[in-house]
Amino acid sequence: MRKRRLGNSDLYVSEIGLGCMSLGNNEQHAVSLIDKAIDVGINYLDTADLYDFGENEELVGKAIKHRRHDIVLATKAGNRWKEDKSGWTWDPSKKHIKEAVKQSLKRLQTDYIDLYQLHGGTIEDNIDETIEAFEELKQDGLIRQYGISSIRPNVIKEYLSKSNIVSIMMQYSLLDRRPEEWFSLINEHNVSVIARGPLAKGLLTEKPLSLKLKTESYLSYTKDELKNLLMEFENIDSPLTMTEIALQYCLYEDVVGAVIPGASKLEQLLENAAAGNAQPLPSNIHHKLQQIAKLDQYEQHR
Repeated sequence: MRKRRLGNSDLYVSEIGLGCMSLGNNEQHAVSLIDKAIDVGINYLDTADLYDFGENEELVGKAIKHRRHDIVLATKAGNRWKEDKSGWTWDPSKKHIKEAVKQSLKRLQTDYIDLYQLHGGTIEDNIDETIEAFEELKQDGLIRQYGISSIRPNVIKEYLSKSNIVSIMMQYSLLDRRPEEWFSLINEHNVSVIARGPLAKGLLTEKPLSLKLKTESYLSYTKDELKNLLMEFENIDSPLTMTEIALQYCLYEDVVGAVIPGASKLEQLLENAAAGNAQPLPSNIHHKLQQIAKLDQYEQHR
């Protein structure tokens, strides 16, 4: 599978990564999916300490401990579970991040994390303190690089101007083109976008239209708009499948370092990997897709 460099870092990731949140709780199943992902060329795994109260990190750790050096391992911090696990609170403090990384390292059974990401962020945070925490973890060798996971433009601009982030994880797909407004600025800072949700909750896959349209809406799309749009996508003259079109659309811009669809089944994993190995999207098809799909912008946190 083709690889891309995250920012100007030493991390080279497969264009298709694996978002591990949807692996489930069955250890044998989760480990087998990760093994298969690696076998088909995926080297980039993304998890978070928030997922399943840390159990997701534990499953990932068990799956990769014998092939750690084959993997670019990413996880996230910044959310603190309440004691009764009824919810979580936001804590981007240096104290919390430095404690969180220790717990993640234990669960992942490794002594370093390749990409450590802030799992959110607000403009009211003490951003300088948060950056200082990540920089110190990097100096200590506990992490190789760091990034943020955020769709808030005001937060993104702060980290681009103040920090050495190499990546910004953003929800991005043909049905959510809001990040495109910021691609030029992100690219100017030599930072990469990691696209989560590239299949828009299965709307951009080979599932029958009748199943896709069980949803009432998606972001600014009404159910009727979705129906018309998805039918237009299906009628595009292209040898690519819908999944291939969706993932290759995200990869069209060089600023995108990787897309990370989730997979709870082997079939989904193989479809995603095949889509990553498909031919890049021709410019005329890319242009046609952009003519069809809305170009919304973030309305808040600007």
